[in-house]
Amino acid sequence: MKLIVLQHLSVEHPGVFRDFLKADGITWETVEIDEGETIPDLAPFDAMMVMGGPQDVWQEEQYPWLKPEKAAIRRFVVEMNRPFLGICLGHQLLAEAVGGHVALGKTPEVGALQIMKTEAGRRDPLFAGVPDPINVLQWHGAEVTALPEGAEVLARSDACEIQAFRFGDRAYGLQSHVEVTGGTVADWAAIPEYARALEVALGAGAVDRVAADVERNLTGYTAVARTLYNNFKSLI
Repeated sequence: MKLIVLQHLSVEHPGVFRDFLKADGITWETVEIDEGETIPDLAPFDAMMVMGGPQDVWQEEQYPWLKPEKAAIRRFVVEMNRPFLGICLGHQLLAEAVGGHVALGKTPEVGALQIMKTEAGRRDPLFAGVPDPINVLQWHGAEVTALPEGAEVLARSDACEIQAFRFGDRAYGLQSHVEVTGGTVADWAAIPEYARALEVALGAGAVDRVAADVERNLTGYTAVARTLYNNFKSLI
């Protein structure tokens, strides 16, 4: 089994999923798209994981690599029908690639929050064994606002109606950062744009408060990530 991982910032990697992959002896190839690395031939890969980043899906002039990335995602999901997991920006890129729409959200979601399964989410194999509601780390200002025919919303929050969705039978987008580790907040807060987002949403001292929230919830976050990982692996 071999995965391809598309990244848009070196510190936004698969997080705790790396531990699970290593333990299972599963190899993955990382493509750091923001640093000019090109997406290779997709044929050898059994699954694709696309991570978050500070970019927005509509910034194609500023980040011209977004176009070929969306095309690669569409090919992998629609033409090749292989398992896909997108997180945060990756979730939004999946939506755009298959005909959905992404825009700035009315209310940024940042910090330790909860999402709730929809009826479809309660039946979906990816969320089997995952608690409801789900405690998650959020860190986003944009959101998926519309999905194409053939997609189902699997989770929502009060501020964001499309927190998770499935397209077809094996392509998933998750808006929240289920990959979080104990070092995630410190790593991301070192990025000025990310630190500002925290301060704007939560006020002064937000970094320390969110780091404390993550530490307090980390056991639960990791348990959810492990269940999602096992369920996703079963689809490959």
